Amino acid sequence: MTDTSAPQHLELRRNAGLVVRWNSTDSSFFPLAFLRRMSPSADARALRESLASNPLTVIPTPANNAPLAATSANLVGNYAVRILFNDGHDTGLYSWKYLREIDPHLSIPPLAEPTS
Repeated sequence: MTDTSAPQHLELRRNAGLVVRWNSTDSSFFPLAFLRRMSPSADARALRESLASNPLTVIPTPANNAPLAATSANLVGNYAVRILFNDGHDTGLYSWKYLREIDPHLSIPPLAEPTS
């Protein structure tokens, strides 16, 4: 059974990804490109389905050439987070259950140590 409980902490690294601390021993890191590609929005799901059935599907490109970044993230009730990307995409609601399902099992990049 998939754990759908809310995480203890979310950290959005605007140019890298989302760190989710589920509890004191369980954490996940979701790279931005992965989150954008796996967006649960209807248009992203349709594109993934199209790619699965036709590998020659044309993938839309953003209007600007800026590297992908997250501009912000907002909690949606007690069940999800919405991430707003600099390419204008903001319709995917990443529920805790969905994040558990797509967890890439990557290690969390170390935080920079504060300088004294």
